[in-house]
Amino acid sequence: MSKDTEIDMEEVKLNEVDQEKQPMTGDGPSPAGETNGSVKLKVPDDDVTFTGLSKEELMKVAGTPGWVRTRWVLLVLFWLGWIGMLAGAIVIIVQAPRCKPIPEMNWWNEGPLYQIPDLEAFSGGMKGLEAKLDQLTQIKVKGLVLGPLHTVQADYVETLNLKKINPLVGSHEDFEAVLTKAHKKSISVILDLTPNYKGSDPWFTGSNEVVEKLIDAAEHWINLGVDGIKVSALNIASGFVDWPKLRAAVQGNRTEDAKKRALMGVVAGIPALQVSQLVNVSGVDLVVPDLLSTNVDGVERIKAVDTLYSQQSSVGWGLGASKLEPLSKVATTPDLQHLYQLLLFTLPGTPVFTYGDEIGLLPVNGTESPMMIWDTDAESPNLDEAAKANRTERSNLRSWFKSLSELRGKERSLLHGDYYPLNSSTSSLAFLRVWDQSERYITVVNWGAKPSKLKLTLPPTEGVILPETAKVKLSRDENLAVDSSVSLDMITLGPEKAVILQFPFTG
Repeated sequence: MSKDTEIDMEEVKLNEVDQEKQPMTGDGPSPAGETNGSVKLKVPDDDVTFTGLSKEELMKVAGTPGWVRTRWVLLVLFWLGWIGMLAGAIVIIVQAPRCKPIPEMNWWNEGPLYQIPDLEAFSGGMKGLEAKLDQLTQIKVKGLVLGPLHTVQADYVETLNLKKINPLVGSHEDFEAVLTKAHKKSISVILDLTPNYKGSDPWFTGSNEVVEKLIDAAEHWINLGVDGIKVSALNIASGFVDWPKLRAAVQGNRTEDAKKRALMGVVAGIPALQVSQLVNVSGVDLVVPDLLSTNVDGVERIKAVDTLYSQQSSVGWGLGASKLEPLSKVATTPDLQHLYQLLLFTLPGTPVFTYGDEIGLLPVNGTESPMMIWDTDAESPNLDEAAKANRTERSNLRSWFKSLSELRGKERSLLHGDYYPLNSSTSSLAFLRVWDQSERYITVVNWGAKPSKLKLTLPPTEGVILPETAKVKLSRDENLAVDSSVSLDMITLGPEKAVILQFPFTG
């Protein structure tokens, strides 16, 4: 190849390189003076890589006086802060108020007991009761007291069979089905084994044969899964020679893990002091007196509560419950029925009701039991206005019962709290329920025919300070609206009205 040819080839290559360096345009070369976005990049001749300080250089810097002082300052600040936080936590723990230990509670203290003496009138028999357990769960019933269900002819001891269920109410298998379903719903079952419940003397004059049959029957039903036994005329029964054997048959060898079986007794016509003594002597788990029914004076009622307050875990309160009578026999108006429901749910002890008390079921003439009414949640377009009004009243009373039952079940002050009387008169009373740092509650009721003015005060020696005002929690008085604030210096309550006041723990 000649030199001229080589020169030409070099020029071609240079031209191609120059073309590649030209900016790209869509329509050929750009006019003079236009750069068309060309970018000039300056590429460094050598890459620069940062490798940090070497170990020797770090050690040299770390040992300088400035860094040594900095490390010591940070270390001292860290430990001072840690010690300060620890000291603050200790001060908070030491100065915080101590939580009061929870008293021993048994299942019969947790909620209302619901007596069903006549299963035919209540639900048409044992199978009907099984179907109605869901409705009893809705109103937070914790225990059923069934019967007596056994067979006996009035005043004929030879006909007594405490282990046989009256076939008119159901079979042994029906009872076991009720027991199983009730336990699944956390409802305990007490069986009334009062021997001569149809006759004049509940104990057939207290013969040894009767007591032996009762002990044998108690063992039978407890082994079957019954949670307790109830007897009437406790003041008589506890004097029998074999009474300790009956206690052993029911209460047995109690352990912390096993569910306790309850021995329940009913007394009537004896004063509060004797009831208190009977609790100690008889060893029963729960006694139900008739003190609220026999004492209609507020001062006497509050004295009875004062006497039995310290034994509240062993005392059940009812109005007619000791005689298996409906609450409406004493509380003859809807207002009074609301009032006594509130009173029973807030007294220190276990509330005891008879079936129908939650709807104000009225008694019937004679010895027959009233038929239970189940229409509170049902719709019936064929009712006249009076019937609709009665059904609405039953529904409202049941809702009130449920609200009270729920409140007692979740508030420690009402469940097992301390009790302080605040005021009482012939037709009214007021008391305070307090537990440790929980919400505090004041019950005020007036069953009289006229308004009552009560000054709610507490002696400073009691160690509890009442606030100037409290909030209305539940009320049956239209002048005391729920969530409104009420002065405790003087509260006016209308006739046959009741209210629960609430105020917080303030330290």
